[in-house]
Order: sequence, then structure tokens, then C-alpha cells
Amino acid sequence: MDNRDTITRRGNIRFSGKDITLAVKMVEKLSPTMDIVYYLMNRGDERSFVMMLISAEEIALETLLEKEKRDTDILFEIDKEASLYVLICQDTKIDGGYHFAKRLLGSIETEGAKEVYCTDLEIRTTNHEIKFVIFKLIETYMKAKEEGRSNEIVFKSLN
Repeated sequence: MDNRDTITRRGNIRFSGKDITLAVKMVEKLSPTMDIVYYLMNRGDERSFVMMLISAEEIALETLLEKEKRDTDILFEIDKEASLYVLICQDTKIDGGYHFAKRLLGSIETEGAKEVYCTDLEIRTTNHEIKFVIFKLIETYMKAKEEGRSNEIVFKSLN
């Protein structure tokens, strides 16, 4: 049995070179903003926040996300070619993030998008390193794609 079989059987995701490049890009883009959000959480100004990693084909996803997001939500373009974006929804719990994602998916589907993948990760505490949170978001997204969970919201919570 080779290493790849072992990794697959354990239910873990193997990061390809492209995935690692994506992770590096996300750490570079998201870390400064997450530092500020963590600071606000530690002061008690924020309770929790939701990070959403979303992609869709055959649609101007960035335009739709800009239109749908709140003023307090922060949108990041991760990979324009792959139509991959991250939204940080401040002061949001998983139920609010889920309802927002559900509304977004409805709008995206109405526009005729294909291959829509959406993962939500609720962060309730600053106990997790920022890189860990970003890697967990990527891993959740990769698993959703591997499992073919298109047009579905996959959500997790970090306590």
C-alpha cells in the first residue's frame, strides 16, 4: 500500500502543489485582517465570525458578492481565474453565516452558475492560530469538492 492510499483511507486530504500555493496566497491575504478581527474579539467587541470560501463557474461571482455582502463583511479575491473568494463576516455566528450563504447560493443559482462550492467556518475563539484557521477552511473546501458537494453549504465550527 503506498502513501496516497494510506492518506485517503484515513479520510485526510492531500494538498497538491497547487493547493499549497493557494494556501500561501490565502495566508498572505487574510492574516492581517484576521489579526484585527482577533484583536476585536479579545477586547470583547466581537463574539465570533464566519469565514466563507466560495467558488462558482460561469458567473461574475465577485460582482454578486460585492452586491450581497454587508458593509461589515470583508471580501477577498483569492484566485480570479478559478473564481475563488473569501468573505469574512464579522460578528456572525454559524446560523447567521449559514442563512447568508443560503441566500447567496440562491442568487448564484438564479444567475445560472455552475459548480458552486461554499464552505463556512465559524470561529468562536482566538485560541486557534490564524494559519490553522485558514488551513482548516481550505481543507473543508477541498473535501467538499472531492465529495462532489456542489450547490451545498458545508459548514464547521471551531470552538
